[in-house]
Amino acid sequence: MSIFTQIAEGQLPCHKIAENADYLAFLDINPINLGHTLVIPKEEVDYVFDLDDECFQGLMAFTKPVAMAIKQALSCQRVGMIVAGYEIPHAHVHLIPTNSMTDLSFSQARSASNDQLATVAEKIRKQLITR
Repeated sequence: MSIFTQIAEGQLPCHKIAENADYLAFLDINPINLGHTLVIPKEEVDYVFDLDDECFQGLMAFTKPVAMAIKQALSCQRVGMIVAGYEIPHAHVHLIPTNSMTDLSFSQARSASNDQLATVAEKIRKQLITR
């Protein structure tokens, strides 16, 4: 069972941004930039391109309003999306608030405090409510 499945099942805590029956968005605890969000299907499938078409399309549809909320909440120029698939054997996409291409490097990832994450998560959730 992956760490993301444990998060989705409530066995491990997270700073949740959005959730429905099939998908979950939560903050990365080692963000490239504050607001870096992970979006997963709750079904554990190793790699995003191994998802069946319905699940893949659902993941993208779930991801879009989350990305728009991040952009509004953090006043960034764009929200970049990365699909790497190496870190955790559970399909996921990274949504990263950016102001330039140089903001899309995993080498810039750093740990964030629980307070920082809680504050950013609340800002993003407020934007989802107003949409």
